[in-house]
Amino acid sequence: MAILSKPNVPQFSVDVYQNEYLPEGGREVNAIVTVTSTGGGTTGGHPMPGAAAGSGSTAGAGVVIMVDCSGSMEYPPTKMRNARDATAVAIDAIRDGVAFAVIGGTHVAREVYPANGGLAVADPATRAQAKQALRRLTAGGGTAIGTWLRLADKLLSSGDAAIRHGILLTDGRNEHEKPEELQSALDTCAGRFTCDARGVGTDWEVKELTGIASALLGSVDIVADPAGLAADFQAMMEKAMGKEVADVSLRLWTPQGSEIVFVKQVAPAVEDLTARRSEAGPRAGDYPTGSWGDESRDYHVCVRVPNAGVGQEMLAARMSLVLPQPDGTPQVLAQGLVRALWTDDMAASTRINPQVAHYTGQAELAQAIQQGLEARKSGDMDGATAKLGRAVQLASALGNEDTAKLLAKVVDVVDAPSGTVRLKARVADADEMTLETRSTKTVRVKK
Repeated sequence: MAILSKPNVPQFSVDVYQNEYLPEGGREVNAIVTVTSTGGGTTGGHPMPGAAAGSGSTAGAGVVIMVDCSGSMEYPPTKMRNARDATAVAIDAIRDGVAFAVIGGTHVAREVYPANGGLAVADPATRAQAKQALRRLTAGGGTAIGTWLRLADKLLSSGDAAIRHGILLTDGRNEHEKPEELQSALDTCAGRFTCDARGVGTDWEVKELTGIASALLGSVDIVADPAGLAADFQAMMEKAMGKEVADVSLRLWTPQGSEIVFVKQVAPAVEDLTARRSEAGPRAGDYPTGSWGDESRDYHVCVRVPNAGVGQEMLAARMSLVLPQPDGTPQVLAQGLVRALWTDDMAASTRINPQVAHYTGQAELAQAIQQGLEARKSGDMDGATAKLGRAVQLASALGNEDTAKLLAKVVDVVDAPSGTVRLKARVADADEMTLETRSTKTVRVKK
């Protein structure tokens, strides 16, 4: 474990869990990397390195709330009222000094508050004004989420906030812009701000919303009952206020002849980062991790190394947590090493590290749920039974009780350890969507 953080930055640590022993001819090295940030999460409005508070416009953090105001939000009428109430609760949770704005989203995006092309600075007066402006949120029109994201990006870029975050609420499908238009907006916004997404009710598309949250390194969830929005929005905003440092990257360096097979976040949720690599010098690449407060996350790194003889040892990869600085020189927050050692001891080389085994199972669990639900939707009941049965078996073995409870609303569990299940004849839309939305959430391995 190495800790290299400087003052005024939360302390980061890296712990590497692996079996470094490879059999003769073995080339793949797997490691679970636990990254922990401490010392942040209590002063969300305070400046961070690279975040100038200049001209009183921000104090290092900015947040934009995007509220769906399309026509479907009027059915039932309580839905729009719940959305307004939830947004008001979120505004109350914004700390003094944090820059913020509210957007009303339909087939176009419009500024609701402060409606001056920029951000307001939170204090008792601006929070009261913002809540007053929420009365102007009325339902009517279509849904074009890409326009909401582009406006949020414009507003967040108008200040000098280093930590930029969005909260997005929708109740329907993105029907008033082409998929490539939404993708273009996501490509533009990725790396510029993070965004949590929430779907209210059951008329929205899970893959659409999970894609948005994934691209913008945020969380996604369903709020099936609009009455639950206020508590969810408050929790989201409080978490956003706990972020202390933005744009942290996991930098992986590999020696000549080695290559990265994949990099995945595996806790608190599965997120494949492999394709998001940006080159960072000879044989090094950066993988985005977004903003951090007081928290810990796990990553699964797989490296392919050159073949070597028994008794030889090599450094398979060096990982660093890096934070960009204004002068372009990255600040190294923490480091860890992944090693490879070839042996003819079969017991040593075949032993699977418990952390690696656990998270390999968690990734398979998420995939089994997604494939099972897809098979069910397409009418392949045998395939759905097999995949969801495997998911039940994995959830039981891995101790993922929350996922097991969600699966039990979609299948009748005959025997969990063997994965024997029967598909339920009738499943509520909310139960199926909740299982799909939360399929990537994992439980930590007991170290």
